[in-house]
Amino acid sequence: MPQLATSQAMNDSDAPVRIGLLGRGIAASRTPRMHMAAAAELGLPYDYQLVDSLVRDLPEDAGAILDLLEGEGFHGLNVTYPFKRAMIPAMDELSDAARKVGAVNTVVFRDGKRFGHNTDHWGFGQSLRDGLPDAARDRVLMIGAGGAGGAVAHALLDAGTGTLLVADLSPEMAEGLVATLTEHYGEGRASAVADLSAAAASAQGLVNCTPVGMEKYPGMPVAASDLRPDLWVADIVYFPLETELLRTARAIGCRVLPGSGMALHQAARAFKLFTGREPDSARMWEAFRSFDTQSG
Repeated sequence: MPQLATSQAMNDSDAPVRIGLLGRGIAASRTPRMHMAAAAELGLPYDYQLVDSLVRDLPEDAGAILDLLEGEGFHGLNVTYPFKRAMIPAMDELSDAARKVGAVNTVVFRDGKRFGHNTDHWGFGQSLRDGLPDAARDRVLMIGAGGAGGAVAHALLDAGTGTLLVADLSPEMAEGLVATLTEHYGEGRASAVADLSAAAASAQGLVNCTPVGMEKYPGMPVAASDLRPDLWVADIVYFPLETELLRTARAIGCRVLPGSGMALHQAARAFKLFTGREPDSARMWEAFRSFDTQSG
């Protein structure tokens, strides 16, 4: 992990660290509660706010958005759809992960500079190590080639996936990601596919990196008939915790990996980038799970 570019506010114990989540339609995010719980456990003054483009008018240019929010006193940002890729040219410095993935999900403002990181890459990798450490990875099908898909693709190949099959509603997106992966990992490690059924039949694992399965995008990214008991299935969607894809896969005997692990680990890594302090992951998990029993 690169040297931490922690928030300037950490130099002043009386000044709260002001962090925002930049995205569109993020009212149901569990991230603020996880961060606030971690800060409370450490006794850190911390203020986490949503910056939702559906709620407030924001400039179209990523650099202008950052100018605005930094001017409002934010010390850092978590970034989600649809801003992750747009952040890249607006950064002064990029972490290795952000540069490799081509997307930023964490921005730290420090000493007049903007430091861009990608904790999704770490988050999925750690979730895979925890939840499916011995899963076969000779051929894995990944559906969705957007910002999160790019992070997951690199994490899968870093974890030893032999061949990654990439599918997306936009063939250009899938082919573009495959070209990037080929540059980093060499020929033959990634391939764009159009026939989901055929790709799933040849794969040992399947990962959903699309919004399909979220409450506002119900359904599954593949047909139930494409699943089989010896196929492991992962989803990066975490709201709801058990998507239709995971519920269907579990019912036929598949090993499954929910999106909660990636959400937890990426948030913990971002918190450390913002504060320089190691959060209590168990406390963050409690806050994450509290959404199942509390409103908000």
